[in-house]
Amino acid sequence: MLMRIVSICPSNTEMLAYLGLASSIVGIDDYSDWPQLAPNIPRLGPDLDIRMDELERLKPDLVVASLSVPGMEKNIEQLKARNLPHIILNPNSIAEIGKDILTLGEATDTYERARKVYQKYNEIIEHYCEISNKVPYRPSLYWEWWAKPVFTPGGLNWLTEISRLAGGRNIYEDDERASIQTDWEDVRSRNPEYILLAWVGIRQHLVKPELVLKRPQWEDINAVKSGRIYIMEEHLYCRPSLRLILGLKKLAHLLHPDFYPQYDENEGDRTELL
Repeated sequence: MLMRIVSICPSNTEMLAYLGLASSIVGIDDYSDWPQLAPNIPRLGPDLDIRMDELERLKPDLVVASLSVPGMEKNIEQLKARNLPHIILNPNSIAEIGKDILTLGEATDTYERARKVYQKYNEIIEHYCEISNKVPYRPSLYWEWWAKPVFTPGGLNWLTEISRLAGGRNIYEDDERASIQTDWEDVRSRNPEYILLAWVGIRQHLVKPELVLKRPQWEDINAVKSGRIYIMEEHLYCRPSLRLILGLKKLAHLLHPDFYPQYDENEGDRTELL
């Protein structure tokens, strides 16, 4: 008999899919968009405001919760108050994301598959680490999670690790926080060679790179002068799931096409790590 699993965060839904558990999911948050699940699966509201009465009526065997975004704490409080079976994921690093797949495997009786996925995940990371060590020059990268106020990932965030593995350098890697609020002038003073826009929760077609050109004195930034302003897929860079591997592959080829393999756009549809 299949478990009845509810996921209340997009990254958790993605992790469950990599374990082959998409058919066990009976409820999801509004923002889960991969993989494409049956259209009749109930959506329970945005991840910061889950409708707990509806969730409870689904009688889940397990709720996969998350603390990856500030404000999700109230979901945890509600799950505890209702005595609903749940686990909580809260990774910041590539290693912690990998260990979460093992945690999920234990909680869902799919540990053997989880172990194989974990092994493949680490093999890919190690391979890109080997290539990264051979890159002769690491361009500086500015990741923008939000434009006003400015939020960007710091040293204790997976995007700093992804940057290194892709042969680049996050300009805020020296700040040992996971997320940093800063301002346009501080970004300008660090003079990044690439500007990577991955606005959290915003679809790609709604991201406006032309707004960058209107910021005071940003015309002097190397990235702007060289035209290296890119819209990066929020779902490949801002969610702590194994899909970050796809983001890594895409970024690495963008920065160093002569060193890293070509990125295969079709990989994004697969629920197996290749």
